[in-house]
Amino acid sequence: MTNEQTTEPTPRARWPFHAIRAIDYTVIFVRDMAAMRRFYEDVLALSLLRELSPNWIEYGIGPNTLALARPSRTAADAPMPAGSASLQLAFKVSAAQVDQCADELVRQGVALLSPPTNQSFGHRTLFFRDPDGNLLEVYAEI
Repeated sequence: MTNEQTTEPTPRARWPFHAIRAIDYTVIFVRDMAAMRRFYEDVLALSLLRELSPNWIEYGIGPNTLALARPSRTAADAPMPAGSASLQLAFKVSAAQVDQCADELVRQGVALLSPPTNQSFGHRTLFFRDPDGNLLEVYAEI
């Protein structure tokens, strides 16, 4: 046998990352913890799971956890520059709730980037930003 025949790559079926079946935590590294906390608790009304410290706050969204954190021990990165989104989150609701969410965001003083819109790919979408500038979407399949 040649060396080429004996050093085959690991078959994908045994790839260790195949064990990943869900996203358990989504962590948003924040610039302004107080503003982000107010937004996610008061505007989006997410359920507080726990506050591990003033630098780490967790919210429950279905079976998943959304955490707000200041970059620290594992990621001491500099915050994203203002005006730069570092992520987009999409929250799925019913079609009628897309419009209700838009109305509530406007009532709370949140600027809409795109009002409720029926998209050609079969979604009704609404886009806005959180206080750190991250892009948020509320959508429904239509």
